[in-house]
Amino acid sequence: MKLTRMSVLALSLAATPALASDLDLSLTNDSVKGQVNFFGGNSDLQLGTGYTYHEGGRHIGNVDFHAQGRTALGNLPTTAGIGMRAIGWEDDHLDGGAVALGGFATVNIPDVPGLSVTGGLHYAPSILSFGDSEDLTSFELRGSYRVIRNAEVFAGYRYLNTDLDSPARVDVNLDEGVLAGMKIFF
Repeated sequence: MKLTRMSVLALSLAATPALASDLDLSLTNDSVKGQVNFFGGNSDLQLGTGYTYHEGGRHIGNVDFHAQGRTALGNLPTTAGIGMRAIGWEDDHLDGGAVALGGFATVNIPDVPGLSVTGGLHYAPSILSFGDSEDLTSFELRGSYRVIRNAEVFAGYRYLNTDLDSPARVDVNLDEGVLAGMKIFF
């Protein structure tokens, strides 16, 4: 029996809630992304995996591994993580990826319960890139509001860029745009 990428993705997303801490679904005008994180904000580690389908047949997968902890920015409670994001992408006859180093921070706004701001930045120079990627930059910024105890909605901006490893050194935005989505906590 032959399995397609979409059926494997659907099967893996259906099986992961038993092990997962949260499921994150987001949309841009040109893409849809699903992300599953396996440990909660109280854990010292964060492990997650995600898949993005970009209009036109581009497939992007990621695996995240971060050390995380609670801290404060000024008087604002913050969860921060430092680690790596492995990203692989495939688009027609091109493919590539990288192991990008970086981190994230989620700042909770105490004056407005349920409101938070999250930012993440990961970068991979050529030494950590492979395939057709010369380097890779991943950036995301979002504002979230916890609607109920186990679900939040968010809006923000996502930017995933690579330079192609070719004589032309073409700059390609693998995924970019304003995003909206929801996160469900288990």
